[in-house]
Amino acid sequence: MGRQIFGLIFAIVLTRGGGVAQSHVKSLVPPDSEIRQILVERVDTFHQGVGIVVGVIEPQGRRVVAYGGLEKGDPRPLNGDTVFEIGSASKVFTSLALADMVQRGEVALTDPVAKYLPAEVKVPERAGRAITLVDLSTHTSGLPRMPSNFQPKDPANPYADYTVEQLYQFLSTYQLTRDIGSQFEYSNLGGGLLGHVLARRAGMDYEALVRSRITGPLGMNSTGITLSPDMKARLAVGHNYQLKPVPNWDLPALAGAGALRSSVNDLLTFLAANLGYVKSPLTPAMAAMLATRRPTGATGRGEIGLGWLIAKPSDDEIVWHNGGTGGYRSFIGYDQKARVGVVVLSNTFTAAGVDDIGMHLLDSHVPLMAPPKEHKEVAVDPKVFDGYVGRYQLAPNFILTITREDDQLYAQATNQPKLPIFPEGEREFFYKAVDAQITFETDSKGRATSLTLHQNGANVPAKRIE
Repeated sequence: MGRQIFGLIFAIVLTRGGGVAQSHVKSLVPPDSEIRQILVERVDTFHQGVGIVVGVIEPQGRRVVAYGGLEKGDPRPLNGDTVFEIGSASKVFTSLALADMVQRGEVALTDPVAKYLPAEVKVPERAGRAITLVDLSTHTSGLPRMPSNFQPKDPANPYADYTVEQLYQFLSTYQLTRDIGSQFEYSNLGGGLLGHVLARRAGMDYEALVRSRITGPLGMNSTGITLSPDMKARLAVGHNYQLKPVPNWDLPALAGAGALRSSVNDLLTFLAANLGYVKSPLTPAMAAMLATRRPTGATGRGEIGLGWLIAKPSDDEIVWHNGGTGGYRSFIGYDQKARVGVVVLSNTFTAAGVDDIGMHLLDSHVPLMAPPKEHKEVAVDPKVFDGYVGRYQLAPNFILTITREDDQLYAQATNQPKLPIFPEGEREFFYKAVDAQITFETDSKGRATSLTLHQNGANVPAKRIE
């Protein structure tokens, strides 16, 4: 969900006031016609989406541009009220709940996580320091991206059978590999754990916490986990990279990491509150989310606040988060100085997602994703594939596993879908799901000793591990 290593029809244009003052100042965001053309290319030309909805909030008001359908082959168009899974963008709501509870005096950022868990749960410590709530919110807890006992029975709904008991068991046995607070490492485990402990402190489940503290006060009636009959009627069907329908995801134990569903209009309401266009009891908590910052080590002087990622691709600061589940990708972000916010929701999972659209609309210096390069599949003796099967380490907690099924080779990154790769040479392979390629380096017997992942201009080497 979000922050993947590879990069959580009829157009409808709606303008909604939503408390935003109207003016005749020229918009910093491209016109609707230009946004629509971006969506047409993404859906019809690149075939990287079934439907996409973009929402913009700015001093001139709100506007929504949509292109595509609720489902592949379904003529019904999307609009600003269409419901999508937003994946890891849910983490912003989780951290806002944290900031609000701090404002109310219910918790402190420096509280140990263990304070809000049963006594028998042994949360890992290191060098005499305990993991705190702020460590979880800023992804600096030292916890891995996912727990090692995460072994989904159904890859199409991978979080559905992961239980609180399993979460507690992992925490009680895990040993941290680095000092707490020393390094940013994006963690779905940490985001889910934060939502869990906040819900325990509030005496309600995660969905009730978000509803009572955030979506209820803001009037976001299309945001939640449980789909009401009305929301279900407006739900866009999720699709995988092959544009085939896939099931929705359930995250009972780790809901705070990415369980929410929402619409563009609801998320524009959320951004209106963050940008000060509407009065909200959450204003102090929203401001506090950006007051606490830690470096991410990313390019563009990347930082993370409470939940929000913060980038500076040019002169202006962009506050943002993305998300992805099995059939959806999301982006939500804003430029506080310009008072402009953008939401992009797609009912198709691609590894690259829709981040480039959101960032480009907020800052024209950020380029749109280049059209996928044409790669031609060639015939290769499948016997050579056996030499490539294995595990390759891209990062300390990130493994690329190569498997063979009959005459097809697959690559699967840690906690990500298994994707087929296709030969364009004996050692060169390419993805069709995303613009990325893999080159294998072999020994004299044809056994791969390492591989290189090529994407977005970067060449990431990975040695084989036993």
